[in-house]
Amino acid sequence: MNAGHKLRLKWLGIDTYQEAVIYMRRDCEVCRSEGFEAQSRVRVARNGVEIVATLNVIDSDLLAPHQASLSSAAWRQLDGREGDTIRVRPLPPLESLIALRSKIYGHRLNDEQMYCIIEDVARGRYPNIYLAAFVAACAGGRLDADETVSLTRAMVNVGQRLDWGSAPVVDKHCVGGLPGNRTTPIVVAIVTAAGLIMPKTSSRAITSPAGTADTMETLAPVALDLPAIRRVVGKEGGCIVWGGAVNLSPADDILIRVERPMDLDSEGQLVASVLSKKLAAGSSHALIDIPVGYTAKIRSQHAATMLKTLLEYVAGNLGLAIQVVFTDGSQPVGRGVGPALEARDILAVLRNEADAPVDLRERSLTLAGTLLEFCGTAAIGTGVAHARRLLDSGQAWAKFVAIANAQGGLRTPPVAPHTHPVCAVKAGRVTAIDNRLVSRAAKLAGAPRAASAGINLHVMVDSPVEIGMPLFTVHAETPGELEYALSYLDIHPRIVKVEER
Repeated sequence: MNAGHKLRLKWLGIDTYQEAVIYMRRDCEVCRSEGFEAQSRVRVARNGVEIVATLNVIDSDLLAPHQASLSSAAWRQLDGREGDTIRVRPLPPLESLIALRSKIYGHRLNDEQMYCIIEDVARGRYPNIYLAAFVAACAGGRLDADETVSLTRAMVNVGQRLDWGSAPVVDKHCVGGLPGNRTTPIVVAIVTAAGLIMPKTSSRAITSPAGTADTMETLAPVALDLPAIRRVVGKEGGCIVWGGAVNLSPADDILIRVERPMDLDSEGQLVASVLSKKLAAGSSHALIDIPVGYTAKIRSQHAATMLKTLLEYVAGNLGLAIQVVFTDGSQPVGRGVGPALEARDILAVLRNEADAPVDLRERSLTLAGTLLEFCGTAAIGTGVAHARRLLDSGQAWAKFVAIANAQGGLRTPPVAPHTHPVCAVKAGRVTAIDNRLVSRAAKLAGAPRAASAGINLHVMVDSPVEIGMPLFTVHAETPGELEYALSYLDIHPRIVKVEER
């Protein structure tokens, strides 16, 4: 077997997000002898660690013929150092491409074919173009229920699976599409204060202005490895961490990398993403929240019922007990939309502050109470009252502080240096708030990449409004991002719909 050609690493500092890329001169020994061309997939090894990377070819003196460079993501994966020796060799043909092509042409995939694809995805063998092809081939209802079971099972099996040695181990997930709906940290604090085990691994945002991991990261470290997660859960009964930092359903985070710019979150992949993370984290019971509203991700009760059926079918086939609840998705929850702004809402609720958003508080209590009843910690009909006692007494806040400190320390969310209020141009009553437009404006302001950016809402549906009254405030980290969001709002002025009295 070819041991590979040797090259010396040079740091260029090129950010390709999470994609591993290697840069070599066209006239270097490796490219000449192997016949490598731009976009070739190659294996790159250093000190016994090997990754798969996409080749980008350089035709300048940026690199010497004996040098190579790596994207920031690849550099981290190999723990590279300037001047290190790396070995580069070809990547053998991928057998899973046969299955991928079959899916592109509309054929069903069996367990073996799905596992073959997902294993190559998880091992970093698929470039973005293959990943995009797979995501697109599975979107639009092109995965049936049994294929979704196969996809979920494969996503669990290619990574690690935690075992906590006791039951129940609980989890909670919202399918998304509702700005500001950051109930998870509050629910974790309440149910762990009640004595349940809740090792919560969350994703970063896919198509929204913030995910739970993005928001929690403004309050405490979330990129914990498995030993650290075990330590935190062993000490406090729960955690709120980023799942991408550990090898739990690793293919999911890779697929999310492609789904985000494509703005895709198809039903089958959504179910596989949600349930694979629960199973990999060792959960025995999971509560799934489906907000339903005209401008939410799930727009109709019919669509919500179909998704519930698929979730229950897949979970039942894989041995996970779930309870699905439908919630109001007609408007954003809380005031903040964006990581730091949502974090402030969470703190206000947990601290029982007088001006804490009531809708976020009550929704969190409902979900926590349902979970307590589902797992037998509270009798049927008493869960919400039990959850309320834990929150009102300060026990939930104390538990949240303990979890945050165990993860590395509670910190204060950042504040955006640039803000601009958007005010009412007529008096009346708020009749609608468009979830999608709120999310889009918050993202244009910089969220979730800019943690302090987003939208802070000052009104809800049915709120009375006077001329000149602030409806919401845009937060941004740079003047350009603020102007970008405001330009969008000029084009879409009915983000908050006000009807005259």
